[in-house]
Amino acid sequence: MKVCVVGAGVIGCASAYQLAKAGFEVQLVDAAPEPGTGTSFANGAQLSYSYVEPFASPGTLQSLPKMLWSADSPVKFRLRADWRQWTWGLQFLRACRRGTALHGTAALLDLAQRSRRVLDGWMAEERWSFGFAQNGKLVLCPDDETLRRQRAQVELQAQFGCRQQVLSPAECRDREPALAAAREDIAGGIWTEDECVADPYLLCRELVAGLRRLGGTVTFDTAVSGFVRDGRRYAAAQSDRGELKADAFVLAAGPHAAALASDVGLHLPVYPIKGYSITVPFKGGARPTASVTHLGRKTVFAPLGDRLRVAAMAEITGYRLDVPASRVRAMVDSVEAVYPGLCELDAPQTWAGLRPATPDSVPIIGRVRDSNVFVNAGQGALGLTLAAGSAERLAEAVQRYAA
Repeated sequence: MKVCVVGAGVIGCASAYQLAKAGFEVQLVDAAPEPGTGTSFANGAQLSYSYVEPFASPGTLQSLPKMLWSADSPVKFRLRADWRQWTWGLQFLRACRRGTALHGTAALLDLAQRSRRVLDGWMAEERWSFGFAQNGKLVLCPDDETLRRQRAQVELQAQFGCRQQVLSPAECRDREPALAAAREDIAGGIWTEDECVADPYLLCRELVAGLRRLGGTVTFDTAVSGFVRDGRRYAAAQSDRGELKADAFVLAAGPHAAALASDVGLHLPVYPIKGYSITVPFKGGARPTASVTHLGRKTVFAPLGDRLRVAAMAEITGYRLDVPASRVRAMVDSVEAVYPGLCELDAPQTWAGLRPATPDSVPIIGRVRDSNVFVNAGQGALGLTLAAGSAERLAEAVQRYAA
């Protein structure tokens, strides 16, 4: 059976690779000239298997007014003449209930642990090089209230087998000595020893190379705009290079999956949350060994070899990919505050990406009703973390259909 996977970000590349491993004939299609150049290109680089709190939560709802009204807030919401945004926003507010957040945490942790197992299996079989390191993750809390909420999250995640420690400020600096010169106080932190980092762009390239070794084909510079129906099934994907025929289709196009899903009669509650990153080289001193998430600054710091990846912000503002100078300055200031003098900041590599998010942060994976179309989308900021497990779950759904 031939399966056409639309979208060559980390979710699409992982889906195509796993489908090929399962024995399907796979064609991976993307409008870009190579894999991983969109949302997956320069995201936060954390494999956050044990720390997956949904964006929609009572804590987010409580702090939302302050964040939205602040001129330099890391979170922005700008209303647009887009019914998808309005619908998504209302669903997000409803998802900020405690019960929904607890259900989302359980679902994400289950998928994250599956992802760890699947990715470990891939790496045992393949000689991949994509900056992978199990170096631990430290979440810094700026005040006592934030630490209290994170302590409660740790207690919740412990019910699902996660092993984490609550640290004092001194213990945070002992755990990550590169924080010794940090220019701001913290109330404490959460340490997870078995968290990892990886370069998502390099992982996409390795997945595509693995797909090709398994006999799959890749078609770049080809934009899919819809599908050709043949009775109750779909016979081909419509593209700017003609029809792409297949027996089944997978929508893994990230923030653009919702538009494609509408062509097969499905309303997919996926909307982009824009984020930014800078990547800067280290220039000396005590380099950080662990990845760090600073909750006060809503910023991630992930060491990738001789570079530091810094990712931040969440903007629900549409599909634009511009990078405002103010956002770059904010990330540069964060590096200087947390790791003063550690990085070369004169010419940072800048990036903006559209994280494809569902209102409750739980991705949508499976078959579209009785059709031969499948969805793998909505991983949000956890795309890298959830890619391998999402791919396995998607492949299982396609196998059930094929049987």
